[in-house]
Amino acid sequence: MNIKNENILILGLGISGVATAKALNKLGANIIINDSKNEKELEKYIKELEYIDIKYYLGCNEINLDNIDLIIKSPGIRSSVPIIKNAIKNNIEVITDIELGYRLFNNKFIAITGTNGKTTTTTLVGKVFKEDNKPTHVTGNIGVGILWELVNSNEEDYFIIETSSFQLENTVEFKPDVSAIINLKPDHIDWHGNYENYIMSKAKIFQNQDENDFTILNYDDEDVKKLKDKIHSKIIWFSQNKKLEKGIFIDCNNIVYSDGIKNINIINIDDIKIPGKHNIQNIMTTIGISLAMDIDINNLRNSISSYEGVEHRLEYVEKINGVKYYNDSKGTNPDASIQAVKALDSPIILIAGGYDKNSEYDEFVDSFNNKVSSLILLGETKDKIKKIAKVKGIENIYLVNNMKEAVNKAYAIATPGSNVLLSPASASWDMYSNYEIRGNEFKNLIHDIRRIHNAQKG
Repeated sequence: MNIKNENILILGLGISGVATAKALNKLGANIIINDSKNEKELEKYIKELEYIDIKYYLGCNEINLDNIDLIIKSPGIRSSVPIIKNAIKNNIEVITDIELGYRLFNNKFIAITGTNGKTTTTTLVGKVFKEDNKPTHVTGNIGVGILWELVNSNEEDYFIIETSSFQLENTVEFKPDVSAIINLKPDHIDWHGNYENYIMSKAKIFQNQDENDFTILNYDDEDVKKLKDKIHSKIIWFSQNKKLEKGIFIDCNNIVYSDGIKNINIINIDDIKIPGKHNIQNIMTTIGISLAMDIDINNLRNSISSYEGVEHRLEYVEKINGVKYYNDSKGTNPDASIQAVKALDSPIILIAGGYDKNSEYDEFVDSFNNKVSSLILLGETKDKIKKIAKVKGIENIYLVNNMKEAVNKAYAIATPGSNVLLSPASASWDMYSNYEIRGNEFKNLIHDIRRIHNAQKG
């Protein structure tokens, strides 16, 4: 595919938009950018691109598509918006940066998806590959634009890609060497319309794979298992609940791989630093990918045992007055926060609530199982969660207006031995532009309390 002198429209100027613009410029394309935000709101991104000749259409939702050859859309832009409908009507292809990257470059692509655990798994796989001396780029939904990385890579480089349902929905030819689906739970229903559409978008990760490729699948997840008949690649299953004849499983506290003939002990669970059964799931996914790509077993074992997790995912922050504080701001849906609650010991003071994605919270509240001693709620979903919690007999519920109030309340009611957990079970978009900003504010507030506490002691 040659895009030199092609007129390419980038929809949405964020991290991926900037990376796409830089790459397209290097490849000789003519660049047009449209974003509904105005110039002031996009100032930092525009500054990054000031050396490139770009035609901007900002602060509007529609532009004239005459002479546009291709549209690269930001993953978060819905396919139902008028400009995309108009493009399709005029036979202008609309794809994401991942799709274009696949068409333009011949690197090794490892694509990871799932409702929860994507970032932890992608980061760990990247660590494993790098420590096995493979030239590796960790990119995609993890916050690094893939096209600019690809333009500056060598053909032998490996690309470990965190892929969201938003990114996968507009793929057409994308064919990774290894794909992985960690789990499936209802999420982003407000965006996809229903759970079936969400699963269909996720399933695009393997739709073009063949018998030369690999797919890593969760045997314990019924919705994942239902996809097996649609898969044409070699499947590596993993399970925490069953000893598989062939695949990855647990035996005598060891994670084991069987090729159907012999068993290989990969790692003892006691040697894993990141807590929770959900992280065993992430590690098993990593093992499957690593086996598919012939990673040295000793290097794999060492990389996993030294891994301490990612920022904003059950991240240990501080211990003050015998109380531990954990930042799980990446718990942006109920199932992710269920796993966080399960991973910590009681009593837990839980801070939750945020943007409403039309999620259901009954199972989330059920997971408290007498472990959550107090519930502090903020954001759009606070009343929704409170209503369910009251029905289920939760008594210590506090409604607050912002993160500072939430942290101060948690500090005031915490007793030695408690765990204060921020795990919102909701997206951040009602109060923050992303979960990282939300998590950083939580951590900064905890650090402020630490400084005050130390000054009082001094």
